[in-house]
Amino acid sequence: MEKHAAVIGSGVMGHGIAQLFALAGFRVSLYDLQEEFLLKARASIEHSLSLLVAEGVIADQSRVAALEHIVLTTDLQAAVSAAEIITEAIPEVIELKWELFEKLEHYARPDAIIASNTSTFSIARLIEKTTTPQRFIITHFFNPAQLVPLVEVVRHERTAEEVVHKTIQLMEEIGKSPVLLKKDVPGFIANRLQTALMREAFHLLAEGVADAAQIDSVMKNGIGFRWAFVGPIETADFGGLDTWKRVMDNLAPELDGSAKAPAIIEERVTEGNLGTKTGAGIYSYKDTAVTETLRVRDEQFIRLGKMKRG
Repeated sequence: MEKHAAVIGSGVMGHGIAQLFALAGFRVSLYDLQEEFLLKARASIEHSLSLLVAEGVIADQSRVAALEHIVLTTDLQAAVSAAEIITEAIPEVIELKWELFEKLEHYARPDAIIASNTSTFSIARLIEKTTTPQRFIITHFFNPAQLVPLVEVVRHERTAEEVVHKTIQLMEEIGKSPVLLKKDVPGFIANRLQTALMREAFHLLAEGVADAAQIDSVMKNGIGFRWAFVGPIETADFGGLDTWKRVMDNLAPELDGSAKAPAIIEERVTEGNLGTKTGAGIYSYKDTAVTETLRVRDEQFIRLGKMKRG
């Protein structure tokens, strides 16, 4: 019996999620408001699958099969009517999500799981206006969704146990490493850890301790190199909790405690320099093809994934 999934929103996250389900053998309906968005998403999927073939992760026949499994549509009802799981990956505007959820509850089959890829809203906020809250859950993927293994899963007390169990099972089926949070907190786990680190990185940049490239090099060649295989709590155990008590007691008072975005980010946003999407951010990308930069990044992610899988 053919398995069906639907992804609502074909942007940066949506097309990667659709690719994952398609590679796992699901018939995937990828929905968006305009055909041009869908065609752009399909081109991104084709490029991503070709990279996986080139790196020896999948065979070419798997690439072809995955593309055949993806159906592009601007018809929401047709997209979701047969799906056992529907993943929402639309912009982070709560009113848009509520409007979509109302339609999904009407169009989807009664036993369909409705999952949100939100990184902003709590599950309690998401289900405020729903009539079937028991089937809603958060599956928070990370960009690029088709390559980063982690999915944070967040439930509500009203989420059915069967939905939680099935969601975890489905995430594992599409090759992810799901982590079920015991409590719903803003930012979940990964974004809280990432934000704490980035706050200090930008503080060091502002204080002139090092330039951006040097700070990034410390992360890529030091902490990040280690953290791909050993987490921060394991690191404390390996280093000795007595040692880390002294480190934290000495360093914690020196760390930045700002409660808003760093000034340099505020300045760049005001200038319209938003990063790769505009050709400049903290770094300049005017002399670099952004697509080539992202291709190299994804190749490295693929190789790291192969290494971690053994």
